[in-house]
Formats: sequence, C-alpha cells, structure tokens
Amino acid sequence: MSLGRRAARREALFLLYQQDLMELQPERALARAEQGGQEVDAYTRRLVLGVNDHRAAIDALVERHLRDWSVARLAAVERSILRLAVFEVVYVEDVPAEVAIDEAVELAKRYASNEAATLVNGVLGAVHTDPAAGEGYTLDQR
Repeated sequence: MSLGRRAARREALFLLYQQDLMELQPERALARAEQGGQEVDAYTRRLVLGVNDHRAAIDALVERHLRDWSVARLAAVERSILRLAVFEVVYVEDVPAEVAIDEAVELAKRYASNEAATLVNGVLGAVHTDPAAGEGYTLDQR
C-alpha cells in the first residue's frame, strides 16, 4: 500500500505519538501497527525510523528554538509533530521545507490546538533558517 505523503505523515505522527507515550522502540511501534492489520507505508516507515535515528539532534534543534520551554515539557502530540517535521526539513532532501512546515502546522491544528499550530510554525521556521540545522546533514534513504 502506498499512501500519499500527507497520509503517510499522519500515520507517522500516530506511530511517533504511540512510541512517546508507551516508550516503545520504533520497530515495536511499526510491528504493533502491522499486527493490527495495518500495512505500514514506506514513507511512514522512513519517517518513523528517521526520527528515531536522529532524535537527539532533532530534539537539540527544537530545544534551541523553544522560548522558556523544553522538549520534555511539550505535550506528546506537539513533540511528535515537531520531531516529524524537523526530520523532514533537515534530513529529507526531496521535500521542500515549506511543505513540511505547512503540513506540520495542519497536523497541529487538527490534532492539537491553534496555539500549538502557532508554536509549531514558529519553531519550524526558526529551525529552517538555523545554519546549525545543516550540520551533520545526511539523506536518510529508508
């Protein structure tokens, strides 16, 4: 099954959120989805595994651009949206940053709140223009 990228992002968000709440390894979250009869899309898998592979760098970037807040204090859905989008902005070459940011803002509006959408937009805009975001850049081929 091949989802469009918008649907793949939504599925990746659900898996990342589940991982965060249940403290699951990404492979376990993916396996749970497949055991439930859901075929995991290749792009969804790329996002989930990529976020895991680069989580420390992603969280550091997010942390740098949060004002008077921390990654740990964010709601799990907001944290998952930011991790997903930062992975796309920094590590996925074939997705324009503006598209990844717009998609993340829409996910925040749908699954969090308008305030969360504003936070997501501000943090991702700052990450996108942060010269340190490109340090250690590698294209993940999953």
